Amino acid sequence: MADRIGLGIVGFGIMGERLARFAAEHEQVRLVGVWDPAPEAAARLAAAVPGVPMLASAEAVIAACDCLYVASPPAFHLAHAKAAFAAGKAAFLEKPLAVSTEEARAFVAAAEASGARGAVNFPMASSPAVAQLGTWRAEGVVGEPRELSVTVAFAAWPRSWQRDAVTWLDRPEQGGFTREVVSHFLFLTRRQLGPLALEAARATFAAPGRSETAIAARLTAGGVPVTLSGGVGTTLADDHNAWVLEGPTGAIRLRDWSFAERRAADGVWSAAPDAVPNERMRPMVLRHQLDGVAAMTRGQAHHLATLREALEVQEVVEAVLAARG
Repeated sequence: MADRIGLGIVGFGIMGERLARFAAEHEQVRLVGVWDPAPEAAARLAAAVPGVPMLASAEAVIAACDCLYVASPPAFHLAHAKAAFAAGKAAFLEKPLAVSTEEARAFVAAAEASGARGAVNFPMASSPAVAQLGTWRAEGVVGEPRELSVTVAFAAWPRSWQRDAVTWLDRPEQGGFTREVVSHFLFLTRRQLGPLALEAARATFAAPGRSETAIAARLTAGGVPVTLSGGVGTTLADDHNAWVLEGPTGAIRLRDWSFAERRAADGVWSAAPDAVPNERMRPMVLRHQLDGVAAMTRGQAHHLATLREALEVQEVVEAVLAARG
């Protein structure tokens, strides 16, 4: 086993803390430091991963690490990633890449031209449920894809476990469920079917200064027709979603993040034998994501979402949000 890579984190909110807990126990990663400007972050870090230092600045974390995990709010993603690249470090970013799509395009072009080591945290790249979908497709369960539907629904936004981040998650500049949730399913669609092309969209903003409450869109992925819909207040569940791929020989779906299911001839859906709720799958996914972070940092081939893939997703997301109904 090669020496463990040093991982630093900027932004110790929900995602930063979640990854930190798994990084502290990972065979290929050692957590070298964290920075967050919030006064309470140091106490949360001490409770979550005792012994890991809260450093004085983002610059100090970059100096100490081999790879920087950028888990700050979206408005700060590019500044931190650019600083990491300038210091010769790798960067693992939360999505979206940036608030401005134009700035994201320039960032990705520059990173690709320089050979910078960067990837984006789309956990479906490491999902066992997504791998099961791929196995079923290879076995001919679906046949040549005919159509895909993606549906997301929420009792309220932000979701109950995200309320502490309401100051940006429920604002139209950086937040909303299309950026936060739909982007994951667009990444999955891009990986499974091919390049995305938006044909029509409508986004509803029910209150000034707040994020969207509903979206509807038509697009294609590798030429396959895709319908996309989402809404707040449309379910009693905190979070419900379904990605459903239809073909001449059958259908498969990913439901509620972690349940890979296939439809039998009688129309009844059945889950894969090893399907588990998202809470139980998350540890497997995060460990595999960290495997990818270690490989990416070492300059090796990896399975993580590329900066280019993340940019393609962001371009569709922002085009949907710009289509105010």
